[in-house]
Amino acid sequence: MESSASAGRAASAVLDPRRWWALALLCGAFSMVLLDATITIVALPSIGADLGFSKQDLQWVLSAYALTFGGLLLLGGRAADLLGRRRVFMAGVLFFTAASLMCGLAWSPAALLAARMVQGAGAAIMTPTALSIISTTFTEGAERNKALGIWGALGGIGATAAWLIGGPLVDGPGWRWIFFINIPVGLAALALSPVLLRESRGSLTRRSYDPAGALTITGALVLLVYAVVEAPHAAWGDVRTILPLTGSALLLATFTLIESRHHAPLVPLRILRSRTLAVANAVTVLIGTVAVGVPFILTLYAQQVLGYSALKFGVSSVVLAVGATAGAIAGQAAVGKAGFRPAAAAGMALMGAGSLVLAQVSASGSYFPDIFFGLFLCGLGIGLTFVTATVAALAGVAEREAGLASGLSNTALQIGSALGVAIATTVAVSRSHDFIAAHAATNPLVVLTEGYQSAFVACAALAGIGLALTLLLPGRPRHRRSQPAGSEALGRHR
Repeated sequence: MESSASAGRAASAVLDPRRWWALALLCGAFSMVLLDATITIVALPSIGADLGFSKQDLQWVLSAYALTFGGLLLLGGRAADLLGRRRVFMAGVLFFTAASLMCGLAWSPAALLAARMVQGAGAAIMTPTALSIISTTFTEGAERNKALGIWGALGGIGATAAWLIGGPLVDGPGWRWIFFINIPVGLAALALSPVLLRESRGSLTRRSYDPAGALTITGALVLLVYAVVEAPHAAWGDVRTILPLTGSALLLATFTLIESRHHAPLVPLRILRSRTLAVANAVTVLIGTVAVGVPFILTLYAQQVLGYSALKFGVSSVVLAVGATAGAIAGQAAVGKAGFRPAAAAGMALMGAGSLVLAQVSASGSYFPDIFFGLFLCGLGIGLTFVTATVAALAGVAEREAGLASGLSNTALQIGSALGVAIATTVAVSRSHDFIAAHAATNPLVVLTEGYQSAFVACAALAGIGLALTLLLPGRPRHRRSQPAGSEALGRHR
């Protein structure tokens, strides 16, 4: 009977004519989140000048968002499983949209930072919920792989589009409009969600929550992200980095103890016993380090060494979006034909090769060949590996835990992104200082380039670690086996 129920749900999803429109809605929301995270970088100088940020405090326009986004992802994903995916998704969109309005209206540094924290919370609720809706709307296999390929491709386009529209907005109507543009998108998503998205949640006769687990894991993630964000400025060995890392480790240990004893844990530890899920998330961390580390360093190289404007760099970086889109499309087909391991390994190899090509940049470089080919290879690898790792992280996960699995995947990506910036910055600064010490009189552009070259090499090394991890993935996707009678009844569509 249980198999029949599962088959019925699958058939329902296959025949639902709204599912592709629903995918468009969810991908639009995801693109908005990624666009907002990137476009803010373009506007930082204008924001600092207008609101009176000090140079030291300006980084918190980015970090305040990263802290709540990375810290609350796991909680947001699990809330979707328990409270209903559509309503949680709409709550995330509402938070994000309202916070975007407050960001645009901000009158002081404190007002902007508070609004950015709320915006990050909205993104943390919305993103894993959207991914879990996709995983439960599309049947596991070729159709879900196709949907996740589109998700990855449009996400990459959204992140890169920020460079294209950020410059004209900041130079035109002003930096506040980088936040105001989210409002019509958010309102449209709120209006269309009841029409296009089905409600679903775990239906438990006795719904129980785990507040201690929620507090400890959220605190652990917030401290971890904070330490990683601060590391490039305070140094990895500084007490300002060591104390948060220690606190994060202690909270994580406490969380594990709580989850092992709670009758309804926030994160059932059994889900972490899946080798495919664990390795996929580890690979996702490495994807994040390279996918963010490379563009971050390349932005500095192009603007500080080659003299590119923000607009010119945005136009030139379109090749990254093209490569990521092509890689994502290829990824959804490669997973079905070749399996997780070959597809992910090929993607990581491309990311490593692209990073090594970029490591050859010079102080007198040019777009061709210094930037174009390396950026395109990285884009291909990012798209291919991101889709493969996402499919692997969701493969075989019970419907009632789809939000949790999505939260884990997104948390891994955010931690990797924060690590990528921290590692790349630390390597670049350290190498530049060493180069200055070894050469008494040196062209400042050469000093910067030396640091950026080393940072690209570090990104290649991270991709190499990711390549080694991909070899632990299974060759072929393993579809979820039927659950024991009654167990799958814990998740149902309403």
